[in-house]
This record gives sequence, C-alpha cells and structure tokens, in this order.
Amino acid sequence: MPRSPRYLILADENFGPETSKTANACIRYTPDHVVGVIDRRQAGRTAQQVLGFGGAIPVVATLDEGLALKPNALLIGIAPAGGQIPPDWVRLVGRAIEHTLEIWSGLHSFIGDIPELAALAKQHGVTIHDLRRPPAKLPVSNGRVREVAATVVLTVGTDCNIGKMTTQLQLLGKLRARGIRTSFAATGQTGILIEGRGIGVDAVVADFIGGAAESLVLECAAESDLVLVEGQGSIIHPSYSGVTYGLLHGSLPHAQIMCAQPSRTAINRCEWVKIPPLVDFIRMSEAAAAPLRPAPVIGVALNTYDLDEASALRAVETVHRETGLPTTDPVRFDPAPVVDASARFHETR
Repeated sequence: MPRSPRYLILADENFGPETSKTANACIRYTPDHVVGVIDRRQAGRTAQQVLGFGGAIPVVATLDEGLALKPNALLIGIAPAGGQIPPDWVRLVGRAIEHTLEIWSGLHSFIGDIPELAALAKQHGVTIHDLRRPPAKLPVSNGRVREVAATVVLTVGTDCNIGKMTTQLQLLGKLRARGIRTSFAATGQTGILIEGRGIGVDAVVADFIGGAAESLVLECAAESDLVLVEGQGSIIHPSYSGVTYGLLHGSLPHAQIMCAQPSRTAINRCEWVKIPPLVDFIRMSEAAAAPLRPAPVIGVALNTYDLDEASALRAVETVHRETGLPTTDPVRFDPAPVVDASARFHETR
C-alpha cells in the first residue's frame, strides 16, 4: 500500500509568494502532508510568515535539518522558466535518495532521466515521480468534447502564474458542496500533484496538446456533470501562448473564467508586452474560442495578494463595475460570486 507522503519541499532561495508555485499550492491545499521547506534565505521562519498561510510549517536551511523532520519524500517546490533543475540540486536530490526519500518533481528536466539519480533510485529502491512526464500515446484533438453532456469551464488569464489553478481548486469544493458532480482536470504539475491525476500539457509535443486536453475532459466528463479545466499561460504570452490555445481548442469550454492581477500591467519577464484593459482582454479571449464553440467569460477571479485590504476591495469593485461580471479574489475573499456564476451557467445551459 502506498505510504502517505510527508513532503520536505525543496525551494532553496526561491520560497515566496510568486517564486515557488508548486510549494505554495501544496502548502495551501495539502498542508498535512508537508513537514518543512528548504530555503537558506528564509530559514528560521514559518510558511505563514513567508506566504501568509501555512501555519507553523518550518523553513530550514539544509537537507540535514529537514531530515530531522522525518519526511518520506522530497518535493521540488519551484517551477523555473524552462523547468531545469539547478546543478547543485542534483547532488542534494541524490543525498535525499540515499536517505530513501521518494522524489516528486514537476520540472521539464525529468529526474528519472538523470543517469546518476536513476541509478541511485534503483540501488535504494526509491520511486521517482516526474509529474510532467506525459502519457506515451496521445491523440490529436478533433472536437470529441462536443459529444459529452458535461459543462466545461476553463480558467484563462492575462498572464502566467496568476491564479488559474488556484481559482479552480477554490471553486471545486464549493460546487461539490452544492451537490453538483464536479471534477478538476489538472493540466500542470502542481494541479497533478494535488489532484492525483492529470497531464502536464506544457510537456506534450505541440501537435498533441489539444488531444491531451480533450482526453482529460473526456475522462472527467465520464464521472461528473461539471468539469473545471485548469488553464495555462495567456493568449498574448510570447513564450507560452501555444499551450493556452491548445487547451482552449482541445477542451472546447462552454464558458471561461478570467484570472487577472490588478497590479500587473505587463507580462512577467516580457515587460515589452503590455496587458490590455481587462474588458478588451475578455473580448479577445471570447473571440479566440468562438470559431470552435462560443465560450463567454462568466466571471473574474482576481489575485490581490500584493494589495492592502482596502485596495483589494476597490479593485474587485472596479472590475465588477467595468466588466459587469461577478468578480472576487477567491482566496482572499468569499469565492461565492464566481461559484454562483459557474453553478448558474451550468444549471441553465
């Protein structure tokens, strides 16, 4: 029987609100499975002090300190651009394997493909979980989602790392509590870690991204009436828009939820790409979906973590007024406006 994970999260020199997406989501949604975080810069603090949530989960400076917390797994807690593992981490992961810790990673560079680590894992009987490794065979998409009865709702966003996965996870439990059979289609390494299944679509060969999305929706629709698809990237992102469009065309959503950060005016790391006004962006996203299946934006989920309370409330009110759509920060405030919008759309479709 698989043992219950006790993650020691590796996020060295990167543990923070915007720099350790995988670590943060694991701490937010599965805190009982996290024993500590490795980050020499934040050592001595707690997850609560660094992130604003996570309680007393400690931050330690070294693997040796982390081993004292009795983990049984090491989780790579960052998703850097390109998904490559820093060279000095290879040695640290090797030591973790020698201490029989399972390895969980969502990086593009598969831990199991690093010869010395694969050999160590075999020697010590350790399992390496490369969350981004796609299935061996995937189809191209051809519109099969049109045949399912379930309602499909996709989160889209003005940029990467803006709350598309978090929004769906915040909605999931609330919709289920209303008696709606709802499932979550995880399309990124962090969502897969939390949900326990999914496909990391940004590791799929381009021709098959749509097919991966289609396969996920078909699987989820077989057991639910409402499918929440985790979005990726942005339609204007010069690096990752290919994944965004593949998801949009493969999952064929009936509706979209727009995710945005009020303080972000340009694409991160591509500041030359300015983010259009949200009303315009919503029109662009609806237009991108329309030729295959009309998918109106039915709500807006804001990420206001970097604003004070009063500014966050003003941002929610401003976006609601300008777009005419139900708006909230589903983490900071009550997610009900977007939950209500999703339930209402599903029930009246």
